[in-house]
Parts: sequence; C-alpha cells; structure tokens
Amino acid sequence: MKAWESNIRKVVPYVPGEQPNVKDMVKLNTNENPYPPAPGVQKLSSELDVDCLRLYPAPDCKSLCNELASYYNVKPEQVFVGVGSDDVISMAFLTFFNSEKPILFPDITYSFYNVWGDVYRVPYEEIPVDDNLKIIKEDYYKENGGIIFPNPNAPTGILEPLEFVEDILKNNQDVVVIVDEAYIDFGGESALKLIESYENLLVVQTFSKSRSMAGMRIGFAIGNERLIKALNDVKFSINSYTMNQYALKVGAEAVRDREYFESTVQKIIKTREEAKIKLREFGFEFPDSMSNFIFATHKKYKAKDIFEYLKTKNIFVRYFSADRINNYLRITIGTDEEMNKLYEALEEYMGI
Repeated sequence: MKAWESNIRKVVPYVPGEQPNVKDMVKLNTNENPYPPAPGVQKLSSELDVDCLRLYPAPDCKSLCNELASYYNVKPEQVFVGVGSDDVISMAFLTFFNSEKPILFPDITYSFYNVWGDVYRVPYEEIPVDDNLKIIKEDYYKENGGIIFPNPNAPTGILEPLEFVEDILKNNQDVVVIVDEAYIDFGGESALKLIESYENLLVVQTFSKSRSMAGMRIGFAIGNERLIKALNDVKFSINSYTMNQYALKVGAEAVRDREYFESTVQKIIKTREEAKIKLREFGFEFPDSMSNFIFATHKKYKAKDIFEYLKTKNIFVRYFSADRINNYLRITIGTDEEMNKLYEALEEYMGI
C-alpha cells in the first residue's frame, strides 16, 4: 500500500440495479414507472429554452418547493428538495445523525443506509426483521442516535399502518426519525399527517416511482421548519445549486397534474393486484406488497436460476444475494403487456 492510500476513506459501495440497454427488453428490475411523465412535462421537454442552461438555477428551489407545499398543504418553509431522494437522505444523515449513539434501521431494507453510515462515520445498528420480514417496532424503543426506515419497506414491499409509525415516534421524541416513503403512493397512508404533532419527524419522498421521473432525479423532504432550515444550512455549506434549471421546471409541472398522477398510480395498483393472483398460480410466495413491486420466492425453483433464465429472454428482474433474502426476486410492476411477457417466460421455464 502506498503511503497516500492510508488516508483514503474505504467503504463498500451501494450496488444499483442493472441498467441494460437491449432491444425489446422488459425491464422490471429497478422499480421505474412504466408509464410516461405527465403531459405537461412532455410538453416542456419539447419546448426547453436552452438559454436558461447558461444561468445558475435558483438555490432556494422556490418554484418547486411552492408547488409541493401547495399540493401537500404545508408551508414552503417545510419543504426541502434534492437530486433524488438519495441526495435528500444523504443530506439528512449529515445533518441529523451526529450522535455517538448508533442510529437504527432494519437489517432487510434499502441497502444505501449502511453505506451512508460508513461514508459519514455514523454509528449504526441494523435491527433484524422477523421471520415474516416485518419490522418489530418494539426493537426501536431503546436508546439511539436516530431512526430511519422505509414505509413501505424495500425490498419487501410491506406497509406498516400509520399507528405503527406513530408508535415509533412516541417512543423516540429525543432524536430525528426519518420515514422514507419512496413507495407510499401505491397504497399507503403517508406519515405527513403526523408532522404537526411530531417536530422530530422528517418524511422523504421521490419523483422516481409514482411520478415517472427517475431519470430527472428529484426528491424531497417535508418536516418541521427547523428541520428544513438545518438541511438547507448543510446544503448551502456544500453546494447551493443542487437542482438544475430543467429539473425545477418539469418537477413543478409534474406536481400540478394531479389527475394524471392519480390515474397512473391506479393503473399500477390494478396491475399489481392482478400480478399477485398470477404469481401465486405459479407457486410463488410473497409478502402482501403495497408498493410498485413484488418480492417473491418459490419453494421449488431457485430465485437465481429464474433470474438468469429470464435474462436470456431479455426480461430483467432484481436478484439479491444478501443473507436471508438470497432466494427472492424483486419484480417491478410493468405495463400489462410487459407482465404478460413475464408470465409467458415463467410458463416456459416451469413447463406449465
């Protein structure tokens, strides 16, 4: 090892889902929305004023924050936006998790949490989920430096009711509790209802899933005004111009079209419920998902073998090799046509 290498920060990086580029592929591996963004977003895309690209964007992101505040019935000062929810959560780790006590999150969850813990030198403890892959809320009653968990959880898709979330908040009012709601629009009740009652609650959402804008990288957090100010103070100390001009414009436009957003979400929910019936017919077992994916296992066939076979058909799903979930596939809900291609491939594989 060279002398200078001893000063390099060493972490095990997050491994994102594969981004294949194959003709006529069925991409069901990274939980993207299979439908296009709102019509207004598409219209703006064709009318982009390229002259605006030479100018810095507004550092306060006011146009987008105002639209989100109006949509969710909060003050603009209660909204923070970032380059995808990953950027927002990363900033939250830097801002709120500065105790010597460990932060707590589930052992089976979004695998970026422990990466941020390692990068920022935040002590953490991964709390085991039960045998049904469910979070045990009583395990979060102990002393800690903060809490973060997704609801619905990923990659399981399990949704906990609002009473469950509030119970964790009631027992942790001396630390910041972050609820990661990347998938909440697909069937859950948001913890946003609890913000006025719990000043230590930060709710994080994203445009990547339900708003069909994963490629635009827009995420946001809503919480107490003091929490949002603290986030902005850290942001402005690092990079004032996190959101680009185009993202701010199309993001605001996407929020305005409530009808399109709701209709697209309902399409995915309908297809998801049909997929549950179909996958059970194939012999798959899975938690009852309230997200835009299904986390499935099969007693007869190995998940990795199914994963590899589907790839030969240009159908991409997500396989995890981690302990406890190494015989599961995470299957994103696509269009009805895409799901039918998946079913046909599974029929061929199983000889049905």
